[in-house]
Amino acid sequence: MPDGSRTALDVGCGDGLLARKLAARSASATGVDRSPEMIELARRYPRGPGNVTYVEADFLTAGDLPEGGYDFVSAVAVVHHAPFEEAVTRLARLTAPGGRLVIVGMAANRTFLDWLISACGVPVSLLLARRNGGKRTPDGMPMEDVHMSWAEVRRALHRLLPGCTVRRTLLWRYVAVWERPREGGP
Repeated sequence: MPDGSRTALDVGCGDGLLARKLAARSASATGVDRSPEMIELARRYPRGPGNVTYVEADFLTAGDLPEGGYDFVSAVAVVHHAPFEEAVTRLARLTAPGGRLVIVGMAANRTFLDWLISACGVPVSLLLARRNGGKRTPDGMPMEDVHMSWAEVRRALHRLLPGCTVRRTLLWRYVAVWERPREGGP
């Protein structure tokens, strides 16, 4: 999250952990999730900052999320739950001119190299799971398989978010970072 970000949006906020962290670094933060169970869990968190709001809605259609209204937008493991192009386009539109969009997503292994790179993450994943006491996903969090390959994701992101950087991480994820132009752009 860039310094000076006044407004932050965490799409697919789940239990609100990232939204609370964003609220600590901005004037206001909003967490949005279409799961009523996740929003209820986020709202029950006892030590949340007072400048975070949780919205139960589908970010693709939510009218109370202003386009261009957020200096920082994050979407962690979200875009594969929706039509990819529609999701990325909507995230870009929610980002304010001069703001930053960060997407952490997943893709499907299709090539030998994909499988090889993913295999390298297994020991790290096992070590982290052991160190952190196993899986930490909140009960009731919706899960969905990914369908786009690494190459398809990379091509689509570069087309939809001109100038973005896309980096594959060791633990089966990619990180896409895009700065919305101050004038023009999606």
